Amino acid sequence: MGDPRKFRKQYSGPSHPWNKERPEEESGLVKEFGLKNKTEVYRSRSLLSRFKNTAKKLIASNTEQADVEREQLMSRLQSLGIINAGAQTDDVLSLELKDLMERRLQTRLLRQNLARSVKQARQMITHGHVTVSGKTITSPSYLVTVSEDVALGFANNSNFVDPEHPERLTDEKKEEVKDDKRAKATEKREEKKAAENAKPVVAEKVEEKPKTDTTKEVKEETKKEPEAKAEEKK
Repeated sequence: MGDPRKFRKQYSGPSHPWNKERPEEESGLVKEFGLKNKTEVYRSRSLLSRFKNTAKKLIASNTEQADVEREQLMSRLQSLGIINAGAQTDDVLSLELKDLMERRLQTRLLRQNLARSVKQARQMITHGHVTVSGKTITSPSYLVTVSEDVALGFANNSNFVDPEHPERLTDEKKEEVKDDKRAKATEKREEKKAAENAKPVVAEKVEEKPKTDTTKEVKEETKKEPEAKAEEKK
């Protein structure tokens, strides 16, 4: 038969179908934080609304249970780094959507220079390269606590563990690596030239002409002289 539960959406969309400012704001958030679509904006906005609605109810209540729930709410928001220590319940009402978006795992990777862009950070997470406290997280919308900020890293079997991986280097770092390679190449060329100049100069061998037998030439000339004289007499 399957599970009879009815799954409901964990977020609510915009109350008005069209508003000029709202689509522009949502498109800016999608681009800034590298979101897949506006649904992720609605999810974060709904979560922030739940925090604010809870704070409103707790402000209006003075019971002991309200005090416990108030302490739990403030403790959770402080652990997420959304509000500072010592903040009051009224401060929850002044929170903005960007305050919550900054705590997403995708954003934290970028802020800690573990990724070059938000799109690259999302790809790293969805492909299983990122770990939080040693546990692999594949959800870019995972909210990172303050204590987990220092525990962000890459899986042991991931190539991104190497800080010199080409995909982890910034454009400035890439230029530095290229400059180092060029400098090393020029040094090798100069060393090679210096080694060639330091070699002793070997005198070139002069090709010796084959020796001719001069005695044979003299004999032939002496034989030709009497024959020439005899021809003159004739």
